[in-house]
Amino acid sequence: MEIIDKVKRFIYDLIAALQKAALYSTAHKIFKDSMDTTYQSLQEVFKERDELIMGIISGEMVFEKEIFFELSTFDLTKKMLVFFQERSIDRIVFYPALTKNELEAFILLLINIQKEAIKADLKEYMGIRGIKNIAVGRIKTPGRETIEEVPSEISIYENYASNSFGSLEAILNNETLDSFTIKIGMMEIMDSLYSRHSEILKLMAIKRHDVPTYSHMINVSILAMYFSSKLGFSKNDILDISIAAMFHDIGKIYITERILNKEDKLAEGELASIRNHAELGAEMLLKYVDKLGILPVLVSFEHHLRYDLKGYPKLPFKYKPHIASSIVSICDVYDALYQRRSYKRDYPPDTIYNIMIREKGSAFDPGLLDNFFRMIGIWPIGTVVLLNDGRVAVVREENEDDIFVPKIEVIYPQDKKEVIDLKYRKAELRIERALNPFAEGKDYLSLI
Repeated sequence: MEIIDKVKRFIYDLIAALQKAALYSTAHKIFKDSMDTTYQSLQEVFKERDELIMGIISGEMVFEKEIFFELSTFDLTKKMLVFFQERSIDRIVFYPALTKNELEAFILLLINIQKEAIKADLKEYMGIRGIKNIAVGRIKTPGRETIEEVPSEISIYENYASNSFGSLEAILNNETLDSFTIKIGMMEIMDSLYSRHSEILKLMAIKRHDVPTYSHMINVSILAMYFSSKLGFSKNDILDISIAAMFHDIGKIYITERILNKEDKLAEGELASIRNHAELGAEMLLKYVDKLGILPVLVSFEHHLRYDLKGYPKLPFKYKPHIASSIVSICDVYDALYQRRSYKRDYPPDTIYNIMIREKGSAFDPGLLDNFFRMIGIWPIGTVVLLNDGRVAVVREENEDDIFVPKIEVIYPQDKKEVIDLKYRKAELRIERALNPFAEGKDYLSLI
């Protein structure tokens, strides 16, 4: 049995013991038998680990690369997770010296989490109860100390970027990869996309200009996460797709800056180096299948194949790319067109739409592409735009049934501010063009 299965077995046995403790007295044989089973499950984990570290991220329980979404469906477990998070606890460690009596005391604590006595300091309470070999606290991650109690969108984005950069560097240097930290950042982003997607997308609209390859990969990861969530994928699948998206261009980072930033036409050898990045990335990621799964390998290899299979790498046979690869391909091209490079200007949003829609059915899966623009719109949330009456506005919300006319808020002149649904003002009002937030739109950023 693999370690993930052993940990899952222990967690399920722990939940069963919690349920029996709630139904019976702790002296009852049914509870005692359940305790024996739970304790034995934990001993099986300790045969392979010196300690068992469980994380709590966005209301879900995590062990290494596994997120146990199904656990939060149990009422007792949900209360337990809320209890810990209300006390800023997102890390629980079980040590091998843990006795059965300590584990039973911990279970009783969890059963009584609503009682007034346990609203004091949890660590102190556990010490009084003799629970010495279970520790609770905060997960230490880069940048954690800078995050506020209610983190802002920019702090979430920057923390995710910081953790992601470290993961990318680990693969480039053939070092050990901390997949647990990756999941922490992704769960924070996912949680924000569910509750504050407008703010996250607005931030991306600003950060998308004049950024390096690293940030492009972060943006593609967030876009793929948002897109796949709107398509109705499960949380597990959304996380898998966003991880694959984050590493999709890992092979490109191996290519020298000289080639990536060259303004002149690329020589044949240089072009071949760039095209080889898909295969190189897949080869690099194969070493981390145990941490990341196989999907990043597949997406790295396939994201340039195109829907009509005329892309690269060239294959001796044709097959349909995985849907995750098709999702990442759309997000990859979209974000790349948005960015300013040494060899090209950044394109305005309506031009990007026209470029990509011309490739519908050839480069891109037509159904996915239509859904993508229905979700992201022609003018993405956060885009600063100039209206035909000379006013400046920011896009606040998309109209999925008419993507050319979003809901906007006029921000300049300030005495003419108003919120407008362009769908109902087509006759007299329209968007003339987007304003680059690092050029002519810079003066309006403080008004957004």
